[in-house]
Amino acid sequence: MQRTPISTATPWFRLEVDDSDWAAEDPAALARWMEQLLFIRRFEEKILELHGQGLVHGPAHASIGQEAGAVGAMSVLGTEDKLNGTHRAHHQILAKLLNSTLPEAYDPRRDAPLDEAGTLIRRAMAEIMGLSEGFCGGRGGSMHMRWAPAGIVGTSAIIGGNLPHAVGYGLADKVLGRDHVSVAFFGDGTLMAGQSMEAINLAALYNLPVIFFLENNFYAVSTHVREQTRETRLTTRGAMFGVPSVECDGMDLVAVRRAMQWAVETIRDTGGPVFVEAILYRFLHQSGPLLGSQLGYRSKEEEAEWRARDPLATVPARLKSMGVLDDAGLAALDARARRMVEDAATALTEVPRDSNALQIRTGAFPEVAEIENGIRGDLSELAGERVVEAPSVPAEARVEMKYIDAIAATLLRNMERDPRIVVIGEDVHRLRGGVSGSTKGAMERFPDRVFPTPICENGFTGMALGAAVCGLRPVVDIMFGDFCIVAADQMFNGIGKFSHMFGGGFGVPVVVRARVSPQAGYGSQHSMDPSALFSLYPAWRIVSPSTPHDYIGLMNAALRCDDPVLVIEHQDLFQTTGPVPRDDLDYIIPLGTARTARPGTACTVLTYSSMVPASLQAAEATGIDAEIIDLRSLDPGGLDWPAIEASVRRTNRVLIAEQTARGTSHGARIAQEIGERLFDWLDTEILRVTGSAAAPVVSRPLNLAALGDATKIEEAMRRLTA
Repeated sequence: MQRTPISTATPWFRLEVDDSDWAAEDPAALARWMEQLLFIRRFEEKILELHGQGLVHGPAHASIGQEAGAVGAMSVLGTEDKLNGTHRAHHQILAKLLNSTLPEAYDPRRDAPLDEAGTLIRRAMAEIMGLSEGFCGGRGGSMHMRWAPAGIVGTSAIIGGNLPHAVGYGLADKVLGRDHVSVAFFGDGTLMAGQSMEAINLAALYNLPVIFFLENNFYAVSTHVREQTRETRLTTRGAMFGVPSVECDGMDLVAVRRAMQWAVETIRDTGGPVFVEAILYRFLHQSGPLLGSQLGYRSKEEEAEWRARDPLATVPARLKSMGVLDDAGLAALDARARRMVEDAATALTEVPRDSNALQIRTGAFPEVAEIENGIRGDLSELAGERVVEAPSVPAEARVEMKYIDAIAATLLRNMERDPRIVVIGEDVHRLRGGVSGSTKGAMERFPDRVFPTPICENGFTGMALGAAVCGLRPVVDIMFGDFCIVAADQMFNGIGKFSHMFGGGFGVPVVVRARVSPQAGYGSQHSMDPSALFSLYPAWRIVSPSTPHDYIGLMNAALRCDDPVLVIEHQDLFQTTGPVPRDDLDYIIPLGTARTARPGTACTVLTYSSMVPASLQAAEATGIDAEIIDLRSLDPGGLDWPAIEASVRRTNRVLIAEQTARGTSHGARIAQEIGERLFDWLDTEILRVTGSAAAPVVSRPLNLAALGDATKIEEAMRRLTA
């Protein structure tokens, strides 16, 4: 037996610097970085003070001790380079904000900070304090900060959630031809999350200009890295995906700068990505002012060893020895940093005449009436689009089209129309249009805008979110509706909250196409309609077309909409046909509008998707003059209440017909609102047809028994009109 050692050709090393590297830097830059270290430290000390006074609502995750990593990393980035971070990102955000204000020749030894720097510091503090002047209007607080003009796209408090977003930023830059770099900052605990691995792999697959910057401070809250993984050389996670990786001393500002310079140069040469590990230490506990030793998970000796390497002690000593700054110069910078931080706090607080306690300044909090503003847009982007409903198309201008062909044709037409549209998903490039044929022709026509992915729904959905907020309009293909749950973090904590928690005023134009196939015998984990889960998160718009005509119009609207849209594609309809306008794939059907599939007077049937033809069949079989309303839009804010109310006032009876399991259906919510809106117009109880309490299973008779169908609708119609 012979054993041959396996090695990697991927660059993977530890980087060391010495005095010559420090001496090679511009003295003005060294002074500038010293000033930033001071600004960050004094800012966070003030935040902890305000938190202790009850003026910061929520946690305060200080980065004290880790400042050199942030300042060194930011020294290499331009304003248009993008970053995100996690719940502990004050240091990166402040360094990026300050750099965005500085003229190229700025030297703090002779130049005063710009007023804009003071404004940005105040706004960062206001955001952490939950005030209206904050970057996100106080909604994000300490953990969720965004200031796009400085390249801060949005931090995430979900461990691992931000890495796929940065991959999306890089994807947008690559597709749109922008020469930028994006950086995801995260800690050692985050590296253990599955979506972190997914993100690194995706960036490597697509050769994206992304730097994964690991701040290894050894503790995930109180759990040491040795308790998290057997392999504690964390740069292995980059190398194992073929990503060039470098480890450096995160307490040494110039070492981090050199590592980042190498990372950017590597990206310029190879396209990216790069993995950087900075080994550093947070001096305090996960949040608040206590030490880890006070909570028993770190020793005082360990903390003292790292305190001796505090960048606010080591950098001043080095700069004095180099003649860059003397004691007076350092004291002046520190005094200026303290003054600007105090000025920010003073502008946001006051001591009332009848109290000795510091309080938030009157009028600084956001108006409570604003709480729902910014969840999603007003659809003004669809104004002026041409609306075509099926009855308005003359018979001679129609042609029959199969539903599945309408899906593929509409996608292709929109990719022709809008170069920002990209397709992301599993197997979308093969099998003549993916597993169902819905992407037929896309790879052949637009190979640079189709991104076939590995099996990593959370990773590629997060990538789509990042791409959407940086200029693309991603279409995410979910092979089976159940797999949306695999991507639930990015669907709901990410896309479903993103615009609102960052203050609104911008779009998140992601379209998610979810295939639903409950009668195909694929069993309980491949048969779900996930749309009711999406209805719990009001940013999402949800459409479920029942005809080829409506699919074209609704998908066209979705791909022009600046809000996230879930499009349900029901496999039971794929082989059905229907009339569509000849040679016209550019019309829309407005989101939030229902259609009357059958007029009637005996009762109102509210339904959608495959249950529209089932309801028509039931009305024919029973002879009951039912009015059948195809809801088309299913999100709570998109239900067409004028159409629903008009029908119920005519018929005075309501049946809600759905195919999916009862527990994951929309009907209970719709019935409750009908009761609230139309109680005086109802002559009977509201009836619901759904599947059973069970998910579909493989056995054909049990599979069908788990679903709503025409027979169950017939029974309900008879009961309702008896």
